[in-house]
Amino acid sequence: MIDRAPEVFREKQNIDVRIRHEVVALDLSKQRVQIEQAETGKSSWEPFDQLLIATGASPLSPSVPGSDASGIYGVNTLDSGIRVRQGLGVSLVERSSQVMNSLDPDMDVLVSDALRGIGVELFLEQSLQAFEISGGKVSAVVTEKLSLPTEMVILGMGARPNSELAAKAGIPLGEKGSIRVNEGMQTEMENIRAAPDCAQTFHLVSRRPFFMPLGTVANKQGRVAGINLGGGNAIFPGVVGTAASRICDLEVARTGLMEKEIKQLGIEYASSTIKSRTRAGYYPDSGRLTVKLLAEKGSGRLLAGQIVGAEGSAKRIDIVAIPLQAGY
Repeated sequence: MIDRAPEVFREKQNIDVRIRHEVVALDLSKQRVQIEQAETGKSSWEPFDQLLIATGASPLSPSVPGSDASGIYGVNTLDSGIRVRQGLGVSLVERSSQVMNSLDPDMDVLVSDALRGIGVELFLEQSLQAFEISGGKVSAVVTEKLSLPTEMVILGMGARPNSELAAKAGIPLGEKGSIRVNEGMQTEMENIRAAPDCAQTFHLVSRRPFFMPLGTVANKQGRVAGINLGGGNAIFPGVVGTAASRICDLEVARTGLMEKEIKQLGIEYASSTIKSRTRAGYYPDSGRLTVKLLAEKGSGRLLAGQIVGAEGSAKRIDIVAIPLQAGY
């Protein structure tokens, strides 16, 4: 394991790392930050020449009765995922009519069917109303239609940018409350940058501001911010909304816009769905593969791609993402 102790940063990179300290306020007029020590509660002000706000994002948590009970997890780190990894009967409660809102409904059906096929019970179009508690521990999930007994709840409600500190300092926010930045991760305040997960980005297909707290986006935003803080001139032009996941043996990937987003933009489009196999028919161990492509009528400009299929399916989304990135 690589040693990342504060002493190593000081000795090797001449970086003053202060763990167990929290920035609680920003004073932009005097270019300083207020720092509070966790152990003592003492606070002090430190000046800055350039500032990077890297407060990240947090998993969304419902504001309903019983949400503070034990047994309810927001899985946002590797350790939190390991803690809830068990062989259990699984039910999924979703207020939408589909499991994955990042897919078009006709592609989401493939995911829903796969989940049901492995024994997952789906309770769609049901909104969370409360959690029932027994002995301080969650015992049921309550919707407007039922009370579902449970021993553990895993929240999957998305993430929100941790932008409160920036907002209190008067730094303008953008999409979904994320910090507004340009291609160089520069905020609208001089000498202040923001990245990643707490900052917005730009969707190269819709040509609009976008918030996408994914690891690949965070890595690029962080690199650009670091390079520019060191005197460089790097840019992060934006994203095309590429994401991939796996549900047991099923691989799911998407890039670009969904049909509902294309309609909102008023773009005339055409759609084509292809059903095939992951390998040639004469080759063993092939699986089913469904590909959906969306393109603008007239110009032929590619707008989106979605893939659902067996092993080896998801990585094919790169073939669609590349021309989207290039604007073809």
